[in-house]
Amino acid sequence: MLSKGLEDIEIEQARQLAADAGRVIVKAGTNSLTDEQSNLDDRKLDKLVDDIVSLRNRNKNVILVSSGAIGAGKGRVGYSEANVEQAQALSTVGQSYLMQRYTESFERYDQKIAQLLLTQHDLEKTERFTNVRNTIETLFEWDIVPIINENDAVATEEIQIGDNDMLSSSVAIDINVDLLVTLTDVGGVYTGNPKEDSTAERIEAVGQNYDEVQTITDETSTNQFGGIQTKVQGARDVSEHGIPAIIAKSTEESVLEKIAAGEPVGTVFVPVNGVTQ
Repeated sequence: MLSKGLEDIEIEQARQLAADAGRVIVKAGTNSLTDEQSNLDDRKLDKLVDDIVSLRNRNKNVILVSSGAIGAGKGRVGYSEANVEQAQALSTVGQSYLMQRYTESFERYDQKIAQLLLTQHDLEKTERFTNVRNTIETLFEWDIVPIINENDAVATEEIQIGDNDMLSSSVAIDINVDLLVTLTDVGGVYTGNPKEDSTAERIEAVGQNYDEVQTITDETSTNQFGGIQTKVQGARDVSEHGIPAIIAKSTEESVLEKIAAGEPVGTVFVPVNGVTQ
């Protein structure tokens, strides 16, 4: 229904672009890495690493944009934040532990990783972002997976809104990647909030129907819904630069492998200025 105005061939071409992507950003939200008590969940983290390695085995370069530092901090300190300042402090505790766990998990595959802590300010200043881009290119040459997180200790607005969503889309555009995959705790974009509305249906594709989809997400989003608005906005921003984007469920079995195989996973954002138009 909500894919009206989109031809099946457009959707198929977008999924094929996603499958053929040689350079991929995978963004994992907090709910994709933490348990119901907001503590870092080792099982979820290991699955994410398994999925990323499945892409690496296809000779794809992968950048992981990871949330979860605040959740990891909660688990280490045993404290739930009540305001932005406390969340920032928790992130400083959790970030090193988060990277420790990523290091241990990737070592199962003899895969080295690197950490980059960024803010939107780093992306907006040409010289600073040139340094970031050069670092990422060097890490790719060295066959190392870059892991990017918002520098929560100095970023305030991003803690409250976005959860790395806009950071991942900005990096995708500026690095000129071939695909952005946003992993969340729901299976894509829906006609309602699937956590509250059992009749909500998954929207297969977003393109010319973007305004309608945006209206739906604005009307149905809640704080508990995990910021679907910024995920949709970030995916749309990327698609306007000719890059396909997919919002999918992190717990789906072999989710990234399915995307790489061109299977219909989650909600695909059809590139507006890409070859699919």
